Amino acid sequence: MIPLNRRASLPRAGMEYFDARRKPHNVGKIIAALVLTALCIFVLKQSPSFGGNSVFSRHEPGVTHVLVTGGAGYIGSHASLRLLKDNYRVTIVDNLSRGNMGAVKALQKLFPQPGRLQFIFADLGDQKSVNKIFAENAFDAVMHFAAVAYVGESTLEPLRYYHNITSNTLLILEAMASHGVKTLIYSSTCATYGEPEKMPITEATPQFPINPYGKAKKMAEDIILDFSKSKGADMAVMILRYFNVIGSDPEGRLGEAPRPELREHGRISGACFDAALGVIPGLKVKGTDYPTADGTCIRDYIDVTDLVDAHVKALNKAEPRKVGIYNVGTGRGLTRQDFFIYLNVISICSYGELDFNKYVA
Repeated sequence: MIPLNRRASLPRAGMEYFDARRKPHNVGKIIAALVLTALCIFVLKQSPSFGGNSVFSRHEPGVTHVLVTGGAGYIGSHASLRLLKDNYRVTIVDNLSRGNMGAVKALQKLFPQPGRLQFIFADLGDQKSVNKIFAENAFDAVMHFAAVAYVGESTLEPLRYYHNITSNTLLILEAMASHGVKTLIYSSTCATYGEPEKMPITEATPQFPINPYGKAKKMAEDIILDFSKSKGADMAVMILRYFNVIGSDPEGRLGEAPRPELREHGRISGACFDAALGVIPGLKVKGTDYPTADGTCIRDYIDVTDLVDAHVKALNKAEPRKVGIYNVGTGRGLTRQDFFIYLNVISICSYGELDFNKYVA
């Protein structure tokens, strides 16, 4: 029979009892744990992301942090590449409705260093998302490319274009104003000029856009200009207008890859090479009765690398309380027919001969 006074000395399951003989051992463990905890806290505090305070969320001397809207798109991704090569800090915001995640991954692979590039998936039409992005990041400038940008599509879905281009630009401006971001490089279009009676087109040419795409862009320009004149805005604004963009990164790191369903609305250069590669059955070029030597319309074509170079130079030249408006192009137009001839030479070298003439409608 076990004495009752011994039962109280037996340990119960799941409980630990103090033993004076174990005290030095336990104290050592506690001290070791405290030292390890302190070390962990110290290491975490050295991390740029500790407490949400990443390098993207604070201004740094000598570092210019640029928000590139639409940075996963054709022009935006090339602009991001140029900015990163020039040692800017870049945040890309894109909802990938027209952008390509492959472009973002290519940039991330090229610039893997912490604090160089971040990608945020977001819709610029969502005011809460836009404000959150500006609240959590310390931007020095905004390079605004994000936009649906097909003239033909804009006539089919005009409301979408006004929302996507005009309304979204307004939300960007409101966020810039709320968070003290003073520099804006706006990627516009020569479609705001419509069909001028006098050539060549200059920055002083009256703007009379003839399609929803051009109208939405002009509205966005007007909002930007009105805001820049408001008291206390102190904005440094550059607006760049251009026509047809062609080409890609000379080193083949980026290019143009529109979604299959959008190819019929896409750029003529991409359509030509798609036809040469057999991706599409042929070209659909409308209009052979223009008052030109061959009856096809004249357009100014600019290489995308030259275009983004202009954007970066505009960023460097932007000054507070000043607005710069520039047409960006070669200054020498080509008819569609001439353009096909040039591309045919390229296609012969790369893919084999393609008779562009039979595809002109």
